[in-house]
Amino acid sequence: MRFLSGRLEKIADSIPTDLQKLQEWRRRLATLAGALLVGLIAIAFAWAGDFAQTQFSRIQKAEPYSPLILTPALFVIIAAVTRSVAPEARGSGIPQAIAASRDPEGLTARGLLSLRAGLAKLTLTVGAMFGGASVGREGPTVQVGAAVMVQIHRLFGVRVTPGVVIAGGAAGVAAAFNTPLAGIAFAIEELAVAYEQRVAIIVMGAVMIAGLTSQGIAGDYVYFGQLTTSGLPLTVLIVVAPLTGLLGGLAGGFFSRLFLACNGGKGAWRPILKKNPLLTALVCGLIVAAIGIATNGATWGTGYEPTRALLEGDDGDLWFGPAKFIATIATSASGVPGGIFAPALAVGAGLGNLLTPFFPAEHAGTVIILGMAAYFVGVVRAPLTAVIILSETTGTTDVILPLFVTCLIGDWAGGLVCKHRLYHALAADFMPGGDKSLRPGKRLEETTEIDKEED
Repeated sequence: MRFLSGRLEKIADSIPTDLQKLQEWRRRLATLAGALLVGLIAIAFAWAGDFAQTQFSRIQKAEPYSPLILTPALFVIIAAVTRSVAPEARGSGIPQAIAASRDPEGLTARGLLSLRAGLAKLTLTVGAMFGGASVGREGPTVQVGAAVMVQIHRLFGVRVTPGVVIAGGAAGVAAAFNTPLAGIAFAIEELAVAYEQRVAIIVMGAVMIAGLTSQGIAGDYVYFGQLTTSGLPLTVLIVVAPLTGLLGGLAGGFFSRLFLACNGGKGAWRPILKKNPLLTALVCGLIVAAIGIATNGATWGTGYEPTRALLEGDDGDLWFGPAKFIATIATSASGVPGGIFAPALAVGAGLGNLLTPFFPAEHAGTVIILGMAAYFVGVVRAPLTAVIILSETTGTTDVILPLFVTCLIGDWAGGLVCKHRLYHALAADFMPGGDKSLRPGKRLEETTEIDKEED
């Protein structure tokens, strides 16, 4: 009897350990399956977005003034569908992921990261691209990536924690840009609410799997092409890095201020714009269409092609940056879903192009990269992410030091113009009670306590 009793006690003691091992394997399998699916969806989304932009360009070339009808009409339809059917899909998608990570098991998070919201986000963003909207697909991929990761974990019966949401969003960035390191950096700087060792492991695993899936299907491509730059002499560096950092940061901060005025929970212009949202969408669509026609289509969509052309040494028009700036603000005010990552990089390239006449011609590519970094940081306020994204998307490493200098100055300058961190301020609007819990310059994690317990 004593022998039997002892055996039963050992069996009973081993049951919790076995259950923990089973739960851990389920978590690993859920992360693997979720990351693979995020990579596949990101590739499909990229193809669909490129197809939509190509078709829109063909229509515009065949009928040069057709955007004056097509763009406003689609803006009105998409804005109406977003408001009535899928309000969780509005805007960029990154604020939704940040808000959901605050309470991943709450009712708000379940709505923001539902399959319906994710599908609506993809469909409506592609529709916006078909209408020439100045939007990117990286922000939407973050929301969709977080939604996919959450749904897969629930399917496997694994508890959803902030780390799951962060991992899905970071995997979305990695797969969208084909930049695994940038996904990790973005998770640290923007998405993470409770960033600890266990979360880091989940994030890195998801990012690498999604990135490898993207590279396996789309190839080991470089987002903006392989760029060859000449190193900046010290005499040029001490002028161009602070100058681009200051001007780009100020411009990016100004964009964030305007963006929050139009779309933020307490935005000064939001009540006016939302009083008659369909009329707002119509007017904004006309503005985007007129700018696109005037610039011969340079401001349509993500801005990827003109940005790449500038980086490759083409003589770009000096009005590209300001025109893309206005088109992006008008698109965001219209209420159509879409990201601002790619448009921000495009505006930054245009800003850098404005500065190239003041420096030797052989350094034009470097000046444009620094302009992209400075403006992007002024908008997003994530300097490490900016450095890694631009290093990975251009395949260049010889300007990392100037990039760091530029980004640090740009982050400081952007904060002078806009005290709020853009995505964190927007995230508050997706939470119960609006944005009253946020103070200027504060991140979400500074205003709340999150259960850090991991299974």
